[in-house]
Amino acid sequence: MVTQPDKPQGRTRKMVAPPVKQIALEEKIPCFQPATARDAELGEMLSVMEPDISVVVAYGHILPKRIIDLPQLGTLNIHASLLPALRGAAPIQAAIRQGLTETGVSIMRMVPALDAGPVIMQAPTQILDDETYGELQLRLSEVGALTLIEALTLMSLGEAKETPQDDSLATYAPKVTRDDAKIDWALDATEVSRTIRAYDPKPGSFTTRNGADVKVFGPRVIKNTGGKPGQVISADRELIVAAGNDAIRISDVQPSGRSRMTAAEWARGRGISVGDILGT
Repeated sequence: MVTQPDKPQGRTRKMVAPPVKQIALEEKIPCFQPATARDAELGEMLSVMEPDISVVVAYGHILPKRIIDLPQLGTLNIHASLLPALRGAAPIQAAIRQGLTETGVSIMRMVPALDAGPVIMQAPTQILDDETYGELQLRLSEVGALTLIEALTLMSLGEAKETPQDDSLATYAPKVTRDDAKIDWALDATEVSRTIRAYDPKPGSFTTRNGADVKVFGPRVIKNTGGKPGQVISADRELIVAAGNDAIRISDVQPSGRSRMTAAEWARGRGISVGDILGT
């Protein structure tokens, strides 16, 4: 079993095992964890294992062709979009941010180009109006696991059909940057809501208060309510902030250096008041 590389933590570069490795070790499943996909030891290990097929999930890097082609039946990838839409590292966040009403998972055969291989099977699913990145990611992980089993079954029976992607229809979802997660209060309230939901829980969409970052969560569009973009309209029982059109109710916040709390708790602690302008 091959997992993603360990992620260094802090200056000591202490390595922390990713969740998939932790579960593998708990279940006593043999687990090999290379530093990178180009580690020579990885190719050697796979050659010794002589795998029938490899499956890649949320790896985030392009694998070398020799690694992709090494298994007898090649390498499959579970991608969280309906390809060729939203190729790339952040398809779930992009689907929410763009206001799509439907996404899904694609089981595709890997090729060296980014998410460009032929598709074996797809499973669409609706995106709920208030769904966050974390919630949709969890649902798609379950859909992806079931769809993979079905695809592998068809392959074992010799009944799997591989459909080439139409590259002319491809769209892309690059890695999320800090600027992506920053709230622009001048946007329509619906767009602000999508921004917040697209990065909940990680990395967390944020605004600023007196120059300090504040992450915000749990948006709800409030129609026929407005003010100057970013202006706090209510900070009593709930936090309501004006957008470019209409307003947004915020349920939770996380000021810089503090734990997540309800917006009401933040207001009671005098962290925010009516009339304040967020984003400054």
